Amino acid sequence: MIQLVVSDIDGTLLPYGETVLSDEIFSLIQRLKERGVPFCPTSGRQYHSVRSLFSSIADELPYICENGGVVFGPGPEETAPVLASIPMDRDTALTLAKKILTMPDCELLVNGAKYAYLCQCSQEYLEHVRDFKGFQVKIVEDLNEIQDDILKVSTRCTYGTQAAAEELGPSWANVFHMAAAGDDWLDFTVSDKGQGVVELCRIMGISPEHVLAFGDNWNDAAMLSAVGHPYLMASAQPELLERFPTTCHRVEDVLHHWLDTGELL
Repeated sequence: MIQLVVSDIDGTLLPYGETVLSDEIFSLIQRLKERGVPFCPTSGRQYHSVRSLFSSIADELPYICENGGVVFGPGPEETAPVLASIPMDRDTALTLAKKILTMPDCELLVNGAKYAYLCQCSQEYLEHVRDFKGFQVKIVEDLNEIQDDILKVSTRCTYGTQAAAEELGPSWANVFHMAAAGDDWLDFTVSDKGQGVVELCRIMGISPEHVLAFGDNWNDAAMLSAVGHPYLMASAQPELLERFPTTCHRVEDVLHHWLDTGELL
């Protein structure tokens, strides 16, 4: 029995490079609601950015954001309850962020629950985060100006994540969860999406065994491992496809089939 559907955004519900979800997913979320099955976006993105994609129904959904770093309940953006939050150790997170600032071909993003912080960034990167990704952004001259709890430290890597992972991994992969979140993003958190889903299930009184989940990248692996019905996008890396052999090309196809037949593809 499926009691909750959760889905990654970028590369899963939203093809890379696109900014608007399909009309189809909104009708499917409505059909899920009529069945009594909630839908929850799970993303490495900021809360404001994820909400903006679901603007017509944004107040109705729970959200798992910042790779599980914060879980929001339904409600208006200004008053939606924070159901769970797992911040990074501040001093350690800032040390990592300062290291990223020294790395060539890497740009820094530090995320709190409501704002993304940029430092020493290019105009192009500011516009990408603010205008393309839809983040609420604050620019700081010094990272010590950040007063919010830090939920995630990320770097956008001009030439892909491999070089950054090789440089940062030996010192930081055992301190924080390190995961690729696309071809050019590398994320560091204390939490992961799996923890976020498990926490939401606890709050809702649902077993993770009854969760249907969709993802496409390494920052989705913990979530897919935590649930009873994991689907990996067929475009994922071969190493992930070996771990999660149940695949699909479109989330919408799986949901349509289940809603129409009661069976999963």
